Amino acid sequence: MVLKLNPASGVPIYLQLMEQIKYAIETGAVRAGEQLPGIRRLAEDLVMNPNTVAKAYRELEHEGVIELRHGSGAFVSENGGNGRGRADRFDKAKPVLEAAMRTIASLGLTEEEMRRLFENELNELRERRGRAAGNGRTSH
Repeated sequence: MVLKLNPASGVPIYLQLMEQIKYAIETGAVRAGEQLPGIRRLAEDLVMNPNTVAKAYRELEHEGVIELRHGSGAFVSENGGNGRGRADRFDKAKPVLEAAMRTIASLGLTEEEMRRLFENELNELRERRGRAAGNGRTSH
């Protein structure tokens, strides 16, 4: 699994890490049940704070994508892995994205401009989802 993070993108590093791990799972580069790199090792490989990796792993666990096993590490969950439901959604989304990219490219945007536009929209979507989730929470 090759991870490439872009600190200058404006998207928080932990979110980039989450998206890339999800992508690796969806494309079959990492399979259900497979162990992910340990937090410290991944932080060293990517030259980042281990707390950032831990945050990404916790969020992925919360989403059901991975399982954190105390003393053993992080594993791709059986239902959060490359199951047919996830693969079907990926297959359905690809042509939609391809069509949008063709339309955007026809407007004369460069690849970098397209990438920034996509990352900004993705970031806004995350923020909206976060606000919506925060509104639905109850305090104990």
